Amino acid sequence: MRKIELLVPASSLEVLKIAVVFGADAVYIGGEAFGLRAKAKNFSKEDMAEGIAFAHEHGVKVYVTVNILAHNDDLPGVREYLQELKELKPDALIIADPGIFTYAREICPEIECHISTQANNTNYETYRFWYRLGAKRVVTARELSLKEIREIRANISDDMEIETFIHGAMCISYSGRCLLSNYLVGRDANQGACTHPCRWKYSVVEEKRPGEYMPVYENERGTYIFNSKDLCMIEHMDDVLNSGIDSLKIEGRMKTALYVATVARTYRKAIDDYLESPEKYKANMPWYQEQISNCTYRQFTTGFFYGKPDQNTQIYDNNTYVKEYTYLGYAEEIDEKGFAHITQRNKFCVGETIEIMKPDGRNLSVTVKAIYNENGESVESAPHPQQKLAVDLGTGIEKYDLLRRAEASEN
Repeated sequence: MRKIELLVPASSLEVLKIAVVFGADAVYIGGEAFGLRAKAKNFSKEDMAEGIAFAHEHGVKVYVTVNILAHNDDLPGVREYLQELKELKPDALIIADPGIFTYAREICPEIECHISTQANNTNYETYRFWYRLGAKRVVTARELSLKEIREIRANISDDMEIETFIHGAMCISYSGRCLLSNYLVGRDANQGACTHPCRWKYSVVEEKRPGEYMPVYENERGTYIFNSKDLCMIEHMDDVLNSGIDSLKIEGRMKTALYVATVARTYRKAIDDYLESPEKYKANMPWYQEQISNCTYRQFTTGFFYGKPDQNTQIYDNNTYVKEYTYLGYAEEIDEKGFAHITQRNKFCVGETIEIMKPDGRNLSVTVKAIYNENGESVESAPHPQQKLAVDLGTGIEKYDLLRRAEASEN
């Protein structure tokens, strides 16, 4: 079997560190320009340098997205940006536009080029085309089946790599190329400014009955005609790992540290368990299913991996996420008293029961014994996000462990 990489998204330096500690082999990030997630926090030059250094210290690679479809006005800035990336030395650039690819090969040929799913990579001749131009890896189009991916593997050079999304949100557009956001609100999805109008709720109005909104039903299950369930292949890793894919990609460059930690840890264990023993993987399936449901998600689908999906596998009946845990922060440092120093993300109180989420798969239920503010004063709760706190949990919390609180499910 080919060496398998788990590729995890990161929206910020904090999330990058969590992704690395919780099991990623590689992390993909966006800088402040020319990526397709303009609304993500993204990385400043300084944060990118620190993140690359942190990842490399832990033996993890970093890929930077430069995957917009460039217009003429973008090109001078692209050249300047690629010069900056040359100095930062990420392990690869993720590119969709042939013009940007040309600049990358000219300006920083020592950095690998990976071809984004936005480039509509649906057949092995496309892979061969990019390989001849110097690309190391191509990301499969979202609409490919495992059968088609295996055929690509059989018809390309052995040293060319295949990357495929196996978990996360699905886009209704062809390989993610969409004009709906641009048309409705003037924000171009192909330039990183998508407003996700596919997630909005639509109704029909008959022209002689203004103000009477009739819901649009595709079937009896719902009205969200542009929506898809979220992709999840955790129950099918046997097929995925034997398909010839080199890099298993998680979607979610807008997601929180808790989401990234949960998904990275679960897929890391599933991959390792299967490679150790397919029987161990099958035996641990209930754990994977439970863990993957502990983060914010829509209903799940296997997408196009087993052929064209029918309506019942793609459409879901509401636009509400299920949210079972709230992210409180992570242990940035542990002091001599054993207190965890965190930057609080959501409110919690002394006496409350929370969980410590560890990279090795353990979840420890603990009681908050004490909270101290930045001045060392004891407080009962910390009501403001981003407060710097020291927390006494009375147990062996370690650096980079996450703190979370269980919540009732929302429907």
